[in-house]
Amino acid sequence: MAEAMITGLIRRKVTVPEAIVVAGPSEHRCKELAERHGVGWSIDNAAAVEDADVVVLTVKPQRLDHVLNDVRGRLKSTALVLSIVAGATIEKIGKTLGHDLIVRSMPNTPAQIGEGITVWTAASPVSDEQKEAAEEFLNAFGDEVFVEEERFLDMATALSGTGPAYIFLFMEAMVDAGVHLGFSRRIAEILVSKTVRGSVDFYAQRDDPLHLARLRNQVTSPGGTSAAALYYLEKAGFRTAISRAVWAAYERSRELGVDSSAHWPETLPDGHD
Repeated sequence: MAEAMITGLIRRKVTVPEAIVVAGPSEHRCKELAERHGVGWSIDNAAAVEDADVVVLTVKPQRLDHVLNDVRGRLKSTALVLSIVAGATIEKIGKTLGHDLIVRSMPNTPAQIGEGITVWTAASPVSDEQKEAAEEFLNAFGDEVFVEEERFLDMATALSGTGPAYIFLFMEAMVDAGVHLGFSRRIAEILVSKTVRGSVDFYAQRDDPLHLARLRNQVTSPGGTSAAALYYLEKAGFRTAISRAVWAAYERSRELGVDSSAHWPETLPDGHD
């Protein structure tokens, strides 16, 4: 996701490569990003944030405390800190950093191709000018939605942040069904991907988008193939499974914000992968 942001910022000319510094524990990865995008790099988090106007936190939740402690006291008083860390609240970040200019956001993986959707909010001390800067930043890799209340970030994590995983699983299941019917996997993948893309575009490109139920009804003839398929999905609890999955992701996001011990370890004990 960090590289997607770098690519978007440069592509949209929000900033120039020379103004970006990447930092991380892997010197190899930092050098790779520097060579590919022409940005600066460092394995010293504190050095990387010095004189920065915007500091972006793109680490895994279990690495957040380490990074925040590294940069505590090294930020400019006017620096805007923008976090995409799942579950990490504005209060937690602000307290650990001793800094109150915090934007919390949740993008999703389509940001890597400039088609992401990011939900974000800002701490009350963040100025209108800094909010505009955050909006421009987030628009560099897709669309953005600002919310006044931070509680919506955990909801966004469960719905749009985790959402691509649900879509990919659904597509995978459809492809497998196509193979079972007798298609080659490649043809099944083409049929499914074009069907999903076309359906989304059909919904989104209308001036007055119809309710999804109306669109579904348009392709469901009485006694037809769609009716037979939808009957089975409803009987199998398809809606309930999706709803429970989203709720489970929401609860997990809240756990990450409340208890750092709830984070999955980066490596498992006893040498397991």
